[in-house]
Amino acid sequence: MSREKLLEKYSAKVYKNRKDHVLQLELEEAEGIPAIAANTRTVPGVMSARGCCYAGCKGVVVGPLKDVCVITHGPIGCGFYSWGTRRNKARTDEHTEKNFVPYCFSTDMQESDIVFGGEKKLETAIDEAMALFDPACVMICSTCPIGLIGDDVQAVARRVEEKYGITAIGYACEGYKGVSQSGGHHIANNGIMRNVIGTGDEQPKTRFSVNILGEYNIGGDGWEEERILKRCGIEVVNLFTGDASYAALKNAHLAGLNLVMCHRSINYIAEMMKTKYGIDWIKVNFIGFGATCKTLRDIARYFNDPELTARVEEVIADELAEIHDEIEYYKLQLAGKTAGIFSGGSRSHHYQVLLEELGMHTVIAGYEFAHRDDYEGREVIPFIKDDADSKNIESITVAPDEAFFREVYSEEEIEALRSGPDGVEINAYDGMMRHMERGDVVVDDYNHFETDALIETMKPDIFFSGIKDKYSIQKAGVTSRQIHSYDYSGPYSGFRGAVNFARDVRMALYTNAWSLVTPPWRHEPLLVGTIGGGQ
Repeated sequence: MSREKLLEKYSAKVYKNRKDHVLQLELEEAEGIPAIAANTRTVPGVMSARGCCYAGCKGVVVGPLKDVCVITHGPIGCGFYSWGTRRNKARTDEHTEKNFVPYCFSTDMQESDIVFGGEKKLETAIDEAMALFDPACVMICSTCPIGLIGDDVQAVARRVEEKYGITAIGYACEGYKGVSQSGGHHIANNGIMRNVIGTGDEQPKTRFSVNILGEYNIGGDGWEEERILKRCGIEVVNLFTGDASYAALKNAHLAGLNLVMCHRSINYIAEMMKTKYGIDWIKVNFIGFGATCKTLRDIARYFNDPELTARVEEVIADELAEIHDEIEYYKLQLAGKTAGIFSGGSRSHHYQVLLEELGMHTVIAGYEFAHRDDYEGREVIPFIKDDADSKNIESITVAPDEAFFREVYSEEEIEALRSGPDGVEINAYDGMMRHMERGDVVVDDYNHFETDALIETMKPDIFFSGIKDKYSIQKAGVTSRQIHSYDYSGPYSGFRGAVNFARDVRMALYTNAWSLVTPPWRHEPLLVGTIGGGQ
């Protein structure tokens, strides 16, 4: 399949826009990793699978906070969209006895509110929430109508703080701001960094402590990662933000190391915490048994403690032995199968690794809202030109904190840790495309037309995607698994999660009911009529 073949049915204008978003990797064409267009506005009318800025802020980053009243200031549909389709799990813990994740808070803006303004309605909603739930923190997330009518959610947040003596944060994350949900991630990161991180003083309980950034505990992923790390003697101070609490996030600056799972949604906080507090971050992957082994060894190498290293190896050996027989069985069932993956964050990259471990190959991959560095590696960041959409999202700057900044390693020591066959990606990420093969197809901001064309030409056995396109893929006769929320399964992270994933993939491939159904439009027209009065 060539790029021209995939895009040939587009008009000249759309073809010009899309051609640099689609690559077929040909190693002989150029040295190094090819450039891809990313983080630009979707062509109007194209059925993109992207979400909006509000979805990135509320639905992804701040929505999973369990002791925070996250209020959608806007129509009820926006609140439901960012709540009902996610599977962020949370439970009470030592920091809080409150868990608001099962609730959807919204001001339910109506036509009259749009005409006359909604600030009073928002304040009334917060008064009601305070009386019923007494949250530790209130966060207000704006939707499109709010930006259009000019409600000042930051001013409301300041009044709430004065009235109740709590932290209140207003996010101007209107859906149309930026080019995708990526802008909302950035806005949410800024608010958490400004108002939450660094305001607590509860020290970690153990010598080796970490935050897991970009882990939203879908299907219990974060709990499985926490279980494994705890076995190794590593304390998880925070999951960002799955099963996270405002009470615990305040202490994030006191952890010894940041682990970044979803690079796109949380790299801003990782970078700011490095600058302000000196906390290094490493790009990790808990998806896949081999990747989990590497992640655990990277953490041990960073902390550089012989006892911890020995304990990590014991845990790895024990966990691998536990899953060995099941994994070997699933390998026999899945070997030689091919897959397509489209997700957000780093998930497409993560699952390529696990599929390879199971004997499968990813022939198509891409992201909904990635930037070039997610594909090509962070070394391209200095060469990415800011456009008007990028400048629309505030980039805040931080300085070293006089009280809490500490430098664990010098730059020379960090370079030494990065080098060699067992090098650790400290404060770096080499992107997705380095781990793909010649002939594989990479598509940024994919849409329904391109998905159908890729299925027809590349013929993957299974397609991992999101809720917006899962069913259209199935109706084309191809097995599809919803990789954003796991189709009500999971966890998929860690050693046991790899078994769960392999089980679900095998079940989907070998009971593919959609491939046995012939849709009616294959053999008879759905519409019958005349054109211009003729027959």
